[in-house]
Amino acid sequence: MSKTNTLETQWLLLLLNNTPITLIGDAAGILGSAAAGSLYLSGHTADPGEAGDQTTSEIAYTSYARVAVARTTSGFTVSGNAGSLVANTNFPAGTGGTGTMTHVGIGTSASGAGKLLLKGAITPNIVCGNGITPTVQAGTVVTED
Repeated sequence: MSKTNTLETQWLLLLLNNTPITLIGDAAGILGSAAAGSLYLSGHTADPGEAGDQTTSEIAYTSYARVAVARTTSGFTVSGNAGSLVANTNFPAGTGGTGTMTHVGIGTSASGAGKLLLKGAITPNIVCGNGITPTVQAGTVVTED
């Protein structure tokens, strides 16, 4: 059995926009958080896989850090079974080191293992290093299917 299109959309709305999924259980359904908070965008040098966490294949150029994205409509847009970034998301500028970001993840923690919730390849890949500010473009999409 697989999720329906309706549940895929509602799941992404709950996860990315903190919007309740109504009419599951009681009328209020599965509620969003009291405070929406943020999710954290991470950069990866390879696919972290379905069993990975936020540190799996995480890029490590000097000064790299994950970037907070609001769990609201100002952070993510959801349409159908796809969620996308509302704005360009800049990682910190590199002050040394190298690496190529081939994948991004959306997870729960600003640092450490954290739960990796969604992940996907990015095109074009982003070469990182000294003097480079890696940017994941607005409209970068993750899909639920």
